[in-house]
Amino acid sequence: MKALTVCNPYAHLIIHGDGRGSKRIENRTWPTRFRGRLAIHAGKSRAWLDREAVLPAGMVFGAIIGTVTVAGCFRLAHVRSGFYDAEFPGLSTHVHAEGPYCWVLTDPRPLPAPVPFKGMMGLFDVDDHAINLAAASCSIAGPA
Repeated sequence: MKALTVCNPYAHLIIHGDGRGSKRIENRTWPTRFRGRLAIHAGKSRAWLDREAVLPAGMVFGAIIGTVTVAGCFRLAHVRSGFYDAEFPGLSTHVHAEGPYCWVLTDPRPLPAPVPFKGMMGLFDVDDHAINLAAASCSIAGPA
């Protein structure tokens, strides 16, 4: 399975949301042709955290925390134009649409327990067996 390291709080928002829904867009400086299930690795860095913010319960660092489906990858200008809103309602006004490339993420599935892992740059491979075992132990998550 492919994986992507995302800094918190964004990794947490992708998988767990914030009460208003999940973060449906991951912004990258590079596009991807990859489509399908992707493991989300919460990086160790705390650089993106607001120093005064209270961390959400369960926010972890340095572990794979869940999976999503990469449903598309679009240039920010095309997202903002509303061209993809029929397929992905509200995408053009999504608060996290910053680009330059917007990876559209659907179907977030948290793992029942984080899987400690060292992250890497770009898309990288993780052992499907470890992720599937973790996901299978939670009836809500279903198979990854």
